[in-house]
Amino acid sequence: MERTKLLRQLSQVQFALWELHLYLDTHPCDEKASQLHAQYEHKYSVLKAEFEEKFGPLSPKTGEGAEWLKNPWPWDTQECDC
Repeated sequence: MERTKLLRQLSQVQFALWELHLYLDTHPCDEKASQLHAQYEHKYSVLKAEFEEKFGPLSPKTGEGAEWLKNPWPWDTQECDC
């Protein structure tokens, strides 16, 4: 359950980052939104590091070689909400 919880938190923060990114494309001078984006970037990096420490790499960009492929896929676990 912890793996699923962390993945959901990562997804939520990533969604917020993307929405703020889109907003900042049209409102580049909004300092409050820019600061919020930086806070979410930090939160995402902390959550991602925590996840990868506990469960392995999330993508081929992190980890060594195909190590990220060895992690269970969502449909390979009992926690799957599929």
